[in-house]
Amino acid sequence: MPKTATPYQPHLLDPHSAQPQPVSPANGCSFKLAELYQLLDCQTVDVVRLSPELILIIDDEGKFRHPAYLNLIATYLWYQHQPEARGVDSIVGRAIVCHDKQFR
Repeated sequence: MPKTATPYQPHLLDPHSAQPQPVSPANGCSFKLAELYQLLDCQTVDVVRLSPELILIIDDEGKFRHPAYLNLIATYLWYQHQPEARGVDSIVGRAIVCHDKQFR
C-alpha cells in the first residue's frame, strides 16, 4: 500500500461542471507543480486557505483569461470557510480542493 499524506480525497472543481471530480496526486501522496499546471490548465498556481487543513489550489492568472469563467463551487466553498471574502473577490477557472499536506 502506498504511503499517503492524508485520507482526504482531492477534487477538481471545474467551472464547466456541476460535479466535483475526484483526482489524486500521481505519486499517491502530494501534488507536484507540473501535474497541477496540467490539471488546472495554467502556468501559475496560488493557494487559498479554507481551514487549518483544507486548501484550494487555483489558477493564479485565471482572471486574465478571455473568457474568464467564475467557479461557483470553489467560490461558495471559500465564502463558507472564509466569510470575510464574501463580496470582495471570487475564484475564476479550475480549482482543486485538497488537504494542505497534499501539496508540497
